[in-house]
Amino acid sequence: MRTVAVMQPTYMPWIGYFDLIDQADIFVLYDDVNFSKQSWQQRNRIKTASGVQWLTVPVLWKGRSGQKIQDVQINPRSNDLAKHVKTIEQAYSKAPFHKVYIGDLSSLLSHAHSFLAELNIALIRWFCQKLGILTPLVRSSELNLEGSRVERLIHLCRAVQATRYLSTPGSKVYIDENNLFEPNRIELVYHRFTHPVYRQLHGDFVPYLSVLDLLMNEGEQSLAIIRSGRDAYSQAQ
Repeated sequence: MRTVAVMQPTYMPWIGYFDLIDQADIFVLYDDVNFSKQSWQQRNRIKTASGVQWLTVPVLWKGRSGQKIQDVQINPRSNDLAKHVKTIEQAYSKAPFHKVYIGDLSSLLSHAHSFLAELNIALIRWFCQKLGILTPLVRSSELNLEGSRVERLIHLCRAVQATRYLSTPGSKVYIDENNLFEPNRIELVYHRFTHPVYRQLHGDFVPYLSVLDLLMNEGEQSLAIIRSGRDAYSQAQ
């Protein structure tokens, strides 16, 4: 049984995203679908001494509605990514693993990426490496997929030779409208994840932050903590 999971390449994703990657035999970064402004695709949250703070990647948007994620360009005139580095350094300067990761992370954020997807995917690959997740990552734009939403997922499964599709719960609504998995002999299961509690700076625990928060606080124990939140697959009904 070869399992595939699919998600849009988001900015410094939350820990459940990496549990999904870790459970898959191959993970597809869905970068040839429409971009949503002010979504997780371009922003995420970290925890600072003054509370939760959003980090948003500046992109070129005016006159470009309807563009695909792969085509979204980072605004070259903005210095917001440099500000992200400073904010992260200040927020996690006292974190146990700050010195281990801040150099590499700063280099990634300071690199002159032209496209949002390039930045997000570079960060996702780096997080996977530091967490110890070995699942291969593929961009959907490299697979030449066609069809409606569910049809594209069937073609995607075939393209990567997957016999099981591990879906996020949020996709159930549109999958149920046109469920083509069983007729195509592909097992459909849903990801289930309970957010674990881990060591954090700055007061009471806050869930659903960027995985960066976990890594800075827990280091090499991070993957075990992510896996501790894993529930059994939920079979499609």
